[in-house]
Amino acid sequence: MKSLMILPAALLLIAAAPSADPAELKTSVAALVSFGTRHTLSSATDPKRGIGAARNWGAARFAAIGKACGGCLTVERVADRFTGPRAPEGVVVEDVVAIQRGTTDPDRVIILQGHIDSRVSDVMDSKSDAPGANDDASGSALVIEAARILSREKFPATIVYALLSGEEQGLWGGKLLAATAKARGWRIAGVLNNDIVGNIHGQSGAMVADRIRVFSEGLSAAADLPAAKAVRQIGGEDDGPSRALAKLVRRVGTPGAKTLEVVTIHRPDRFGRGGDQTPFLEAGYPAVRFSEAVENYDRQHQDLRTENGVVYGDTIGGVDFPYLARVTALNIAVARELAHAPAAPADVTIAGALKADTTVAWGAVPAAAGYRIRWRRADRPDWTDARDVPAGTQTVVLRGINIDDTFFGVSALSAGGAESVVTFAGAAPRR
Repeated sequence: MKSLMILPAALLLIAAAPSADPAELKTSVAALVSFGTRHTLSSATDPKRGIGAARNWGAARFAAIGKACGGCLTVERVADRFTGPRAPEGVVVEDVVAIQRGTTDPDRVIILQGHIDSRVSDVMDSKSDAPGANDDASGSALVIEAARILSREKFPATIVYALLSGEEQGLWGGKLLAATAKARGWRIAGVLNNDIVGNIHGQSGAMVADRIRVFSEGLSAAADLPAAKAVRQIGGEDDGPSRALAKLVRRVGTPGAKTLEVVTIHRPDRFGRGGDQTPFLEAGYPAVRFSEAVENYDRQHQDLRTENGVVYGDTIGGVDFPYLARVTALNIAVARELAHAPAAPADVTIAGALKADTTVAWGAVPAAAGYRIRWRRADRPDWTDARDVPAGTQTVVLRGINIDDTFFGVSALSAGGAESVVTFAGAAPRR
């Protein structure tokens, strides 16, 4: 069987779609920096300084974008009170979200998010200036720019644009939104968490402007022991929902994004660190984290100062806006693909032990115009071969392809060619 050259639908649409604007992104980052500090424990009522002023600004930006698209965005402020070591007296954490409701499958949801809060060296210091230009005004600006562009289009699925609070105090904004998703019955197709996505100058002096890292878990954090054993048995450690989402990001981004290589990192996050994708993973939702290729730790979680000629602090001068625009464009392309595609197939199984052929079967997906059966040799990470079949097909026999030497998966296709995340094929249930 010959391999197919498959281009995602997002690439077919992107030429006609407006691209992310570095000037818009810079305006948003500058506005967020202007609030002095956005520490979660800073003032929630001061109109000019603190987390409250920043969240009000974010809500106003979403409202303006919603007005420009004729009311296509519903702006909400989801809040709850959290208490922990970094907020011993408790604090109200508020996520500012804009919901672009899908036209035909609104309960299927794609989330683009970044955290709006910031900090300095002392995580309890809510008074000092904490500009947080890259961590994470860059991610927040990306979310707002994605809303500005994608709100001009219509999608079958719902897109949620989220500015999260409380990340530095305990990933509380992520926990709040994950709990909201569960309470509302959202069927999350993917969470795209953007945190530290605007710098190109690394700690070692390296400058990297042509790569982005996408972190993903293999085995689901929500899997119980029997589920984990089942994944081990079928060899699916590299194809769980979040890893499959990361592979979709690479598939969408790599063919047409010559200036931005997608590097998929096979772990949930950087060593000893975390982000707002984590609460979604713990809740069993597919989620990935975008972070710049090289980080500068002198610009993260630092008091503004100069010592021995070294300048510390997360100021706007450390953000490269053409690079941030490319990362934003990648997020937009991925969200567009997911929002146009049908849901991923469920219960994909394979059979063929002691046979020369493999039978792949799956459950029907509403609104799917067809399906794509993918396979690869079992020692390879990426899908190499594919066969498309029309809607109504739920079983395919792959002649001469051995079940023991090959991994299989199935995705659903829209009429326009958008492809869902690939669902890895497990063994047929024993009778």
